[in-house]
Amino acid sequence: MSQQASPRGTFLKIADSVKRQIEVDPSMTELPSLAEVMHDHKVSRGVALRAFGVLRQEGIAEPVPGGRWRVVRAGARDDRRPLDQRVAEIIVTEGLKAGEAFPSASVLAERFGVSRPTVTKALEKLEAAGVLAGGGQGKVRTVRAVPAREGRS
Repeated sequence: MSQQASPRGTFLKIADSVKRQIEVDPSMTELPSLAEVMHDHKVSRGVALRAFGVLRQEGIAEPVPGGRWRVVRAGARDDRRPLDQRVAEIIVTEGLKAGEAFPSASVLAERFGVSRPTVTKALEKLEAAGVLAGGGQGKVRTVRAVPAREGRS
């Protein structure tokens, strides 16, 4: 038989390697990028994604839209709602009224730890829903309507 390693189970070995990294570093909040995993383990994107899928199934990590995969730690409480819902909640929690200025995309990006383009998409959803008005290059967004709170049963 050749010296070449069997590809069967490679993604499981990668998942185990990432799990060890998470255990060793309690401050680790994000998984390495797919490109880093592909480079470090010399595997294809598909194999790296399968390894991340294993971590997701085991409840160790979860994907973040517009960002890297997030490490899920036991006992840690993260707000997993979509970003547009979390941004809309600012109106209620800060008591903003219709016509008042809304924080800029830069301020929100820093507050939520995401990129400005990701925040911009969330703000565009809120504008389309009629919650925010204005915006755009150099314009201040304002509150158009206070969002209704979702009832939980």
